Amino acid sequence: MKNANRRDFIKAISALGLACLLPLDLLGATGHEGCRICKEAWNRLSKMNETRYQFRYIEPSSLPNVFLYGDSISIGYTEYVRAALEGKANVYRLHVNGGSSHDLIPKMEAFRKALFQPSLKGGWSFDWDVIHFNVGLHDLKYVANKVELDKVNGKLVSTLEVYEKKLRENINYLKTTYPKAKLIFALTTVVPEGEAGRFEGSEANYNKVALNVLKDYPEITINNLHEVSIPIIKEYQDKPGSVHYLPEGYRLLGIQVAKQIAKLLKVKVEDCPSAMVIERKFKEYEK
Repeated sequence: MKNANRRDFIKAISALGLACLLPLDLLGATGHEGCRICKEAWNRLSKMNETRYQFRYIEPSSLPNVFLYGDSISIGYTEYVRAALEGKANVYRLHVNGGSSHDLIPKMEAFRKALFQPSLKGGWSFDWDVIHFNVGLHDLKYVANKVELDKVNGKLVSTLEVYEKKLRENINYLKTTYPKAKLIFALTTVVPEGEAGRFEGSEANYNKVALNVLKDYPEITINNLHEVSIPIIKEYQDKPGSVHYLPEGYRLLGIQVAKQIAKLLKVKVEDCPSAMVIERKFKEYEK
């Protein structure tokens, strides 16, 4: 089919509302844009997807596709990564908090089966170009009654031995399921003094385990987000004892993540808007 005729054909089919039913290899890179099937599947994945800005549906395009997997820290910096890579990559994230190393495979599988072909007829068919992932902050916490942070009476989620085992499983899953993706592992950010369910500085031991594991996978890029987070949490911690950050702190973390991704994509990061600008978008979306 010649290019002109092909474009006319696609326009005609789209006008009839049937574009989503065509094979994606026929439509090409832009064939799944605007397809309601994937958006509806995305919104069914989590109640947050229609209510929180970071979890809104992102339309695929011909740009490289980047996936962020992580806990609430990653949720905080997601939008800043998107802003810094605007026009350079489509940046997606997991539909929920990634949790511990025990959760990566089941949550990634839930995401994959919900959005990608052949599980979803008419769904996404692209490959990830880069996957930036992290587990650790939820592994080193102590939990009582299944949900309460309690480092006195709670139970540790993952010992160092379990963390090593699960991290290897996570890496093997990603490499097997997404063999074309370039992987980036982010070291766990700072655990400060006074954290209710975590011991100050305990992330150092988990990061040491992670670095030892990653020696066996030299092809995986290491993002030393821990080192970057040390000065940031001192200035932009959201409240005493918290592992979380004020918006400017997340902005700085997001820029670091974007720079690591940009290196692999061989693109330049954009100037990231101020935290105030991004926060305004949150409020507008979440009204």
